[in-house]
Amino acid sequence: MPAAGPGQTGDVNDFDLLVLGSGPGGQRAAIAAAKLGRKAAVVDRREMIGGVCINTGTIPSKTLREAVLYLTGLNQRELYGQSYRVKDDITVADLGMRTQHVIGRETDVIRSQLARNHVTVLPGVGRFVEPNTVAVSGGREPDGREQKVTADKIVIATGTRPARPDTVAFDDRTIIDSDGIIHMDHVPETMVVVGAGVIGIEYASMFAALGTKVTVVERRERMLEFCDLEIIEALKYHLRDLAVTFRFGETVASVERMARGAITVLESGKRIPADTVMYSAGRQGMTDDLGLEAAGLTADHRGRIKVDEHYRTEVPHIYAVGDVIGFPSLAATSMEQGRLAAHHACEEPVSGIIEVQPIGIYTIPEISFVGRTEDALTEAKVPFEVGVSRYRELARGQIIGDSYGMLKLLVSPDDRKLLGVHVFGTGATELVHIGQTVMGLGGTVDYLVNAVFNYPTLAESYKVAALDAMNKMRHMARLSQ
Repeated sequence: MPAAGPGQTGDVNDFDLLVLGSGPGGQRAAIAAAKLGRKAAVVDRREMIGGVCINTGTIPSKTLREAVLYLTGLNQRELYGQSYRVKDDITVADLGMRTQHVIGRETDVIRSQLARNHVTVLPGVGRFVEPNTVAVSGGREPDGREQKVTADKIVIATGTRPARPDTVAFDDRTIIDSDGIIHMDHVPETMVVVGAGVIGIEYASMFAALGTKVTVVERRERMLEFCDLEIIEALKYHLRDLAVTFRFGETVASVERMARGAITVLESGKRIPADTVMYSAGRQGMTDDLGLEAAGLTADHRGRIKVDEHYRTEVPHIYAVGDVIGFPSLAATSMEQGRLAAHHACEEPVSGIIEVQPIGIYTIPEISFVGRTEDALTEAKVPFEVGVSRYRELARGQIIGDSYGMLKLLVSPDDRKLLGVHVFGTGATELVHIGQTVMGLGGTVDYLVNAVFNYPTLAESYKVAALDAMNKMRHMARLSQ
């Protein structure tokens, strides 16, 4: 019987859907296809089940953050004094114990989900040898031979790795990238973080909380430019209070490794000594070894693959989801992309991703927002009113010792709909979903004014901010009469 051509469905291929990569996007794609009655499989290395998200990225970094907050007692110092700590001498072993525990449990959960949905797991590394054929190496074959599998549809969900500039001599001990954090053998006394993006600032805040003297070097004039400026200023103030030094508008010329540590040399001539230098220079798509040319595909200089609105590549039966396709490169959106790609590949109808999507940044304190910023609205000449609530005005804020947190609502004075929600402080990444829901359903600030929230809670901040915005709009209306 002849083999099915690209994109054709037939019983000659081994699988209906084959997924390369078992991260959030890959998992969801495979499980969605299985739930639709298709024969699905996932290819990934045994030690990387769950992908970068579980093993070196999202889960380890967020678990590390929780361990730092607990052991340093940082959130309790408002109540018990600045010298309060759960443990005086915090070691890498203290931090790693919690991280490894969570990674192990999450890996077990993913394996169970794949097994429960009858998704075949092919251990090893996959590469295209033909448009519908993938060779898997390092897996089941005892003599090391490649196992070739075929599929009607293929989803690329291989994720990314930290980008490493060629000019930097990484040694994974003194000069590291974000993946090297979880392999550190001690907590450094001093650290230089190159790059004030999400990953760089998250780790800078964690080590600052541990007592490390951190210097952040960023070539742009401000950090996290896509966030609300007032929120970022609040974060910078808090980080400076933790002894973080910022060098904005500066570019690294070189990093000189010394007997004990390294010296970061800036183009301005400044020299910054530190025990550790962490580069956070963006991410690189893991497509180098996929054999894309054998499938008729190419990737850009950052290893990213171009897709259409259905996550379909230039080769119609091959899809790509998750970080490997670029922005927004979030685990949450990757999951939805995988689900939608699988439905389209299986020719099953499904609604698209809801446009209103939250962004969460796990700094200390954390940041989260949904919708547009003040700068974006001003540039678009969209009128808005601002309503603000500060945690220190809430009973819950006093109870938990958070006096710096805040929630900001951006409200349209024309139809009173929410244009943006910005949260800074304890529970920001959880609180934002209330605003996301109101925005997604087309609700107005009136709902938040009239709603009853549990007391005492941080969620009350929505009511306080809504009343603030409403009072300002009423004042403007009176002046206009």
